[in-house]
Amino acid sequence: MYRYTRSYTGPVQAVILDLAGTCVDFGSLAPIQAFLKLFESEGLSLSEAEAREPMGTEKREHIRQLLVMPRVRQQWLERFDLAPTDDDIERLYQAFVPFQLQSIVQRSELIPGALKLQEFARAHGIKLGVNTGYSREMVDVMLSELIRQGFEPESVVCATEVPMGRPAPYMSFCNAIELGVTAVQGCVKVDDTATGIEEGLNAGMWTVAVVASGNAVGLSREQFDRLEDAARAERLALAHSKMALSGAHYLIDSIAELPEVLACIQDRIEAGDCP
Repeated sequence: MYRYTRSYTGPVQAVILDLAGTCVDFGSLAPIQAFLKLFESEGLSLSEAEAREPMGTEKREHIRQLLVMPRVRQQWLERFDLAPTDDDIERLYQAFVPFQLQSIVQRSELIPGALKLQEFARAHGIKLGVNTGYSREMVDVMLSELIRQGFEPESVVCATEVPMGRPAPYMSFCNAIELGVTAVQGCVKVDDTATGIEEGLNAGMWTVAVVASGNAVGLSREQFDRLEDAARAERLALAHSKMALSGAHYLIDSIAELPEVLACIQDRIEAGDCP
């Protein structure tokens, strides 16, 4: 026998944001700078495009995915004569951490719109959480900078603190529990990577992909603003096309546009729509 269950029609309860490229570090450059320095220190060549491909994953997993890329793997074999092992990945991760901490300090400026989003959320009773592929050690460095700028999320979850990182839904679930969410249909996951969007979809949440400030464009705010109008439009169009493949419910250029999207999602929830 089938039992009819009424759709959730309550309020948007929580917004769960990624960090780098979504609410801080325009262009998501801190991880890229750290990975490039790491591989350079090992005598290996790594392009920025290669470094960005696994973005959104926990950093040990990121390193593992880099090492299975054909060009990178071939370099490794030529240099070390053996395939990389779990011990190699752990050694690389430990070497990566200082590079990442240094980059985070340099790239902790809030993306324009983050504080207004926080004001909007508080005014509408929406809880605000963040999750990330960073470890707690890395996040603590970044959070102190964010708090100094006035941004104070109510829940912070790291990939190293759950059974599996993205695209598994566990970080978002953990955020939802910490924020006191009673229905995942009332949650919105916001991310600049396809892996992060997949996390939100796997959690049964509404998803919003951030394009201009994130991994898909991959430029600092200064670099982005210096582009000629035609070049900027072309770059954005390509990035939108790429992020559309993630299956996100909405695509926006930056979180400055998120309050309007949240209002739209609220209307859809009240009309009986589900993620």
